[in-house]
Amino acid sequence: MKEFAASTKYKPVIGFEIHVQLATKSKMFGRAANNPDQTKPNMDIDEVNTGQPGTLPVANKEAIRLAAMVGLALNCRIDEWSKFDRKHYFYPDLPKGYQISQYDQPISRGGWLEVGVGSDGQKKIKKIHITRAHLEEDAGKNIHPEGLPYSLVDYNRAGAPLLEIVTEPDIESGEEARAFLQELRNIIRYLGASECDMEKGTMRCEPNISVRKPGETSLPKYKVEVKNINSFKFAEAAINYEIDRQTEILKEGATPKQVTMGWDEKNNRTVEQRSKEEANDYRYFPDPDLPVLQFTKEYLDKLRAEMPELPAQKRQRFLGEYGLPSSDVENLINWKELANYFESVVSEIDEWMEQGKRSLDSSRSAGLARDDNARNKLIKSAVNWCLGDLSAMLNQKQINPRDCEITPENFAEMLMLIQQGKISGSAAKTVFKVMFEKGGEPDNIVQDLGLEQTNDEGAISAAIDKVIAANAKAVADYKSGQEKSFGFLVGQAMKELKGKGNPQMINEILRKKLSS
Repeated sequence: MKEFAASTKYKPVIGFEIHVQLATKSKMFGRAANNPDQTKPNMDIDEVNTGQPGTLPVANKEAIRLAAMVGLALNCRIDEWSKFDRKHYFYPDLPKGYQISQYDQPISRGGWLEVGVGSDGQKKIKKIHITRAHLEEDAGKNIHPEGLPYSLVDYNRAGAPLLEIVTEPDIESGEEARAFLQELRNIIRYLGASECDMEKGTMRCEPNISVRKPGETSLPKYKVEVKNINSFKFAEAAINYEIDRQTEILKEGATPKQVTMGWDEKNNRTVEQRSKEEANDYRYFPDPDLPVLQFTKEYLDKLRAEMPELPAQKRQRFLGEYGLPSSDVENLINWKELANYFESVVSEIDEWMEQGKRSLDSSRSAGLARDDNARNKLIKSAVNWCLGDLSAMLNQKQINPRDCEITPENFAEMLMLIQQGKISGSAAKTVFKVMFEKGGEPDNIVQDLGLEQTNDEGAISAAIDKVIAANAKAVADYKSGQEKSFGFLVGQAMKELKGKGNPQMINEILRKKLSS
């Protein structure tokens, strides 16, 4: 048997604990509103999540359903029986002195998630194993007013339904961690289980990081947890920083302390917060006030039947059906609403090309219906507009595609106007901006603003003749090999035509005249 030399590299070992606030109307065990957008302190509270004596918890049925859906989407096993446990520790933001969680019988366990890591053409698939995903309630939030000798507690978040997802230590770099978090967020968003907004705290990730010494195959006897991370960028940066920090300690012959660190985004470094607890510190035992959960085969089959198209499936379909670059597909996948909007635009393009229903030239539409190349160009144009101008406008207004004034039908019609040569690319930007701000039919906007493109060969030829006569030096420079002069002459011709000349026709006629 062939023997392999021991590795001479220090190898990172990374696992995650990820908390996702589920998108239910009420909290996990009480009737108070579950509202991550609440800004006034202690508004969304009730007797249960403030720990009033004599109150009893009632499990949120929708939170259980969403947790099971996420488990199925992560290829987890869902056992028939699951139960809630009490996890004891005291913080000012946990009034009962214990948290209702799950310990030895979580809702789901033993799953996996595949992620692509690397650039196009060199992307490798990495399988990250999921240890468990269990339900629990969130704690409140401590507020420390600067310069004052006391702290305040906001219980709005207390009792919110959390799904904690724990991975195996399969991740080996900050890049892999970021790819995993993005794919996980997308899956949960596609399920409608949570918005997973890290800035609002509806998704919170805590990497556990350690480093193997050269030649080690077992897990290190320590791990460092990093908290207070509110973006994927910072998660990657914190992991890379910890890998470097721990590697230096190991090289010096010491062992990193098992501690909980925080991420200091201003100084791009981790800072020690406290020692890390072990499971036996929490004194788990079954919660006597909550019944055991039973997941029947019929219930799970119903959930599987309700499963929407997930990111991995949509990714493969977009690549095969639309022939888009993988980078464009990834950008669409990462914004579920934009991906859905894009598909609605493509649907309108197909309908227009097949039936010629729009108020455009029906003879041209009939021609396009038989031209796959024309369809492909329109689809590519649609994705460019979606990822470019539309995304920029949506982000500026901080709204989703479904809330903007441009209907998919009008979006597709504008692309048709460009394809037909009725408007130029610059005119289309004006039309698009008007549609975004006010809505309306693109054809009507073109007519109202006088933006229709000039396709009259005679008028374009006459304008070019004027430009050539007025710019003898630029003409001579072009003929001597200075290509940039051609661009100048095109610009002058467009100016002569008041920006309405067909650029393709201008280029063709100008080159023909200059070569004669």
